[in-house]
Amino acid sequence: MPIAKGVAWGWLGRLPDDGVVVHDDAEAARVVETARREGRSPPTLGLLGGDLCRTLGGLRDESRLRSSEAMTFPVDLGVVLVDGRLHVFVAHLVARNQLWTRVFAAMNAQFVGPWDVAPRSHPNDSLLDTFDARLRLSDVAKVRARLPLGTHLPHPSIRQRRTPAVTTDLDRRRPIWLDGVRKDTGRVLALHLEPDVLRVVV
Repeated sequence: MPIAKGVAWGWLGRLPDDGVVVHDDAEAARVVETARREGRSPPTLGLLGGDLCRTLGGLRDESRLRSSEAMTFPVDLGVVLVDGRLHVFVAHLVARNQLWTRVFAAMNAQFVGPWDVAPRSHPNDSLLDTFDARLRLSDVAKVRARLPLGTHLPHPSIRQRRTPAVTTDLDRRRPIWLDGVRKDTGRVLALHLEPDVLRVVV
């Protein structure tokens, strides 16, 4: 079940024998996509890196994943339909132009690399944190300078929502990064979360 106020989230639990160790978000998404194509439930993932790992306080220590100190967490999965093509993501989707004046981000994790993009995001609350930015070129450097500490919000040119599903029109076809890897280009994005789909260990 998704997180609830006053209820402990996660439990002590090591990576099972059939679990899969992944080193970043993109690798985690590939494992999930393969399982879905084959009609299987995704395996439990041991996280050794990536923004979801950082959000969960992962120590990037493989021996810990199979120890009595390991923590297991239920995690939501992001799904996006890009002009009719289906993709999944475990941490985030970012669509943007080259100058970063037009950016749309959907977050299931708190971080994108060194940036604290979504300080309120939680990977098991059944909500995507979305940010639709339409910045003047003079604002881009200011926003980027504040991103490492998560102090870029509120901003009059960044619209923030917390929602289980959203459809957005990017005005024109734009490059789209899923879990840090450029995967597609598209204009219309239909996103939703699948709650509690994943089990991850840190």
